[in-house]
Amino acid sequence: MKAILLDVSRLLDRRLQRRLPTGIDRVSLEYVRHFGPHSTALVHAAGQWIELSTGDSMRLFTGLLAEPADSRRFNALIAWLVAKALPRSIGARFTSRRLLLNTGHTGLDQPGYAHSLHRSPLRPVFFVHDLIPLSYPEYCRPGESTRHRIRMQTVLSTGQGVIVNSQATLDAMQHYAAEHHQPLPPAVVAPLAPPQWPAAGTQPPLPPPYFVMLGTIEPRKNHWLILHVWRQLIAKMGASTPRLLVIGQHGWESENVVDMLERCEVLQGFVFERSSCSDAELATCMRHAQALLFPSFAEGYGMPLVEALALGLPVLASDLPAFREVGGAVPEYLDPLDGRRWADLIVDYALPESPCRRAQLLRLDGFVAPTWQAHFAQVEALLDRLDPAHG
Repeated sequence: MKAILLDVSRLLDRRLQRRLPTGIDRVSLEYVRHFGPHSTALVHAAGQWIELSTGDSMRLFTGLLAEPADSRRFNALIAWLVAKALPRSIGARFTSRRLLLNTGHTGLDQPGYAHSLHRSPLRPVFFVHDLIPLSYPEYCRPGESTRHRIRMQTVLSTGQGVIVNSQATLDAMQHYAAEHHQPLPPAVVAPLAPPQWPAAGTQPPLPPPYFVMLGTIEPRKNHWLILHVWRQLIAKMGASTPRLLVIGQHGWESENVVDMLERCEVLQGFVFERSSCSDAELATCMRHAQALLFPSFAEGYGMPLVEALALGLPVLASDLPAFREVGGAVPEYLDPLDGRRWADLIVDYALPESPCRRAQLLRLDGFVAPTWQAHFAQVEALLDRLDPAHG
């Protein structure tokens, strides 16, 4: 297999900031796991494109995948490896024709990124996770729509290939390219796989029945609706109201949801929050739950849905194309604004002998989760088309 240049800038930046990995980061780590043995690491730092040596790249990849217990020591190693490679990178140009994999949108909105690629023999392949900042700018940080537009222009003007997580994302990408009268590079749809879950604990984290919401707390995820549904359920059901476990980091404009979680006395004792979980803790939380609630307004893929179904957990989800694509006929699909329907199904799924839940569990018997093996088979086929020497 021909060597690949693997951009890990986003992974290193988030590790140095001691931030927990997002869905994008987990995808990037799988690319490190798969391509790392045949790749060298690329890092954007100090205004330079810095390529680490083969040996230093292996040390970096191993550390990223090992989740070192001493984060300070690993962060010091990152800084040392990058500083070590910096002198030979200043003013240097890439001269060999190689594939460049960028899986995190890193740098695509930066001045000069596309220009640098045009001047090099590198053949960039980009993973596009979604076009939500363009389709739904109201759910994103101010200015994110402009930045994402630049990213997509970079993909279209310099990309030799595109990897997407769903047909829904590819449809959005094709629509954007056509709208701007630009050809779309060769693209492949490669669905994302759930993790290999550790064994779940035997003790549930909350008294059953309880439900789980999983994902960053931000407007697009629609926690606001579910919290108001829970207030109404408490008013009607009192002490018999099921519990809700909200798992996720606080994101952009999450203040109103956080205020309800922390200050709404009605919800106390019924709604619980965890900012993070280990994989073992998360597996335990989900295995003992009644269902995953996923009321998002927009998603490019929806990894929590796949994770839940792979664990045998029923799902109540918004009726989104990406969700139907990966979940098929298994989940219950609802309008993300239909609070009454959400409330009715939550009450039903909380019953010991819920007919709706029992029906979904029967549908779950036929669910086959995507695998990373199948994902990378698709990706490798695309790379072989772009650069036969890769194979």
